[in-house]
Amino acid sequence: MTALPAPSVALDDQLCFALYAASRAVTARYRPMLDVLGLTYPQYLVMMLLWETDHQTVGQLGSRLALDSGTLSPLLKRLTAAGLVTRHRRVEDERSVSIALTDEGRALREKAFAISEEMIGAIGFDTGEFDDLKTKLRLLTERVSTPVADA
Repeated sequence: MTALPAPSVALDDQLCFALYAASRAVTARYRPMLDVLGLTYPQYLVMMLLWETDHQTVGQLGSRLALDSGTLSPLLKRLTAAGLVTRHRRVEDERSVSIALTDEGRALREKAFAISEEMIGAIGFDTGEFDDLKTKLRLLTERVSTPVADA
């Protein structure tokens, strides 16, 4: 049987703090590169999803990013105002809003490769380490997202 870490209230023993500090450091590293593109980090995440698959609904984007429409809508309005995406009600379901890249939004994709390359170099993990960390973080997210059963 695998031994679990001992409970502790020391900050350096907390996984949550290590994740928090890493997240802040990574986001701070992205900031100057994204400033050149005129994007915030959350906007960059939306753009990446649209570069993968254009013409997604607000619901699809929110689901992938774990963001509610109250958080996503203002972000999408800013991307629309910047001329990077268009928003329009879907003909087949007027309750649903479709988000599509503009030519200008599609053009940013090539510049994003340089950001990815810079971050991969800064992290310095080999392919196995990189994939292992992503797998572990996804598993962590899944485990802590599962509701705790009532005792």
